[in-house]
Amino acid sequence: MDTKLTIKLDRTIIEKAKKYAKSKNISLSRIIESYLNAITRDEIQNEEISPLVQSLSGI
Repeated sequence: MDTKLTIKLDRTIIEKAKKYAKSKNISLSRIIESYLNAITRDEIQNEEISPLVQSLSGI
């Protein structure tokens, strides 16, 4: 079940993130969800992290 979340971020970061998401043809919500999912797993192995999350986290 999807739930709405409101967060406050620096305007410049939001603008850059929106451009990045658009260039990857993926929603900003999906990027954030993937990242949060990856960092909250009990055991994370690099090969299990999607290329998108790897690029966002600098792995």
